[in-house]
Formats: sequence, C-alpha cells, structure tokens
Amino acid sequence: MKNSKHFLAAGLLAMAAALLGASAPLHAQSVGPSITVETLHKAKTVWLKAEIIHADARSMMVREHDNPLFIHTFTYAEGIQGLMEHISNTGGYQYGDRVKIQYMPGQLIALKVRGKPSKPI
Repeated sequence: MKNSKHFLAAGLLAMAAALLGASAPLHAQSVGPSITVETLHKAKTVWLKAEIIHADARSMMVREHDNPLFIHTFTYAEGIQGLMEHISNTGGYQYGDRVKIQYMPGQLIALKVRGKPSKPI
C-alpha cells in the first residue's frame, strides 16, 4: 500500500515536471550578434490592357480589359508627362479607346502608355 502511494506521488511529480518543462520557452544559443541578410529583388513592371473611361493631361481612368469591374486611375510619370499633355491638346484619348499601360505593381503611376488616340471630335 505504501508502494502505490509512492508510485502515485512520483508519477504526479513526473507529470508536473514534464508540463513545466514543455511550457518553458526555449532559447537559442547566441555566440555573437545576429546578422539579418535581406535580398532586394528588383521589381518588374507590368503591362495592363485597358479601356479608357476618362483621360486628360494629368491623369487617366481606365477599366481593365480582362476584368471590367476593376477600374484604375493612373497619373503620369515625369518622363511621359509632356507627351500626354501634347496628346490631350490634340484631341486626346476618348471613352472606349484601348491602351496598354506599363506600371509598377502597387503604384498607380503610368510609366508608358501605348495605344492610338481617337480622332478629335
């Protein structure tokens, strides 16, 4: 009878030690300062096929060709600002014109715009 009490007490003590040991956080060994190496990936530009909703000398609102529910508003990069101003002054893009816009993912700045503007009305 005494042996069963000792076994029970030893078993409970072993379970408590296992639970405490499992819940304690483990720490990695550190020899020196840790160095994080980040690789910078050069982001690639994306071409978007779209249809003009509205365009002027400063911005362009387009609807995606593949998904007509997605509407984007792009401003122009400095490199094409003069060209887009000239196109706007000579009649510009009209509703329904099809264009391709090159931009960086996550940004709404048009780097290049390809497409033939409509004849002025």
